[in-house]
Amino acid sequence: MELLTFAPPITFLLFILIFFLGSKSVDKYARRGVKTERETDSYACGQRDVENYVNPDYSQFFRYAFFFTIMHVLVLVIATAPYDAMLLPILYIACGVLSMAILFRR
Repeated sequence: MELLTFAPPITFLLFILIFFLGSKSVDKYARRGVKTERETDSYACGQRDVENYVNPDYSQFFRYAFFFTIMHVLVLVIATAPYDAMLLPILYIACGVLSMAILFRR
């Protein structure tokens, strides 16, 4: 048991082996589908043989997602920074303000 504590690759391989054996043992209970000729046809929104697909544009959403990511990382860094190392959170705040100014410039 001590070997498993100090050897994560061995533990990983052991869990992969357990998972593989478990999946093979329950494979006989898996439901099998019926093969049809339309199995690989395109299917969109409940309609078959659709010619016009909608490709949504997320370019306007990118700013808000990037803003959330930057703010989230800033809060995590500031909240977990030790009290005696205040230079790093201040540097992160300055970089965050700069990135917000670049992100929302006109």
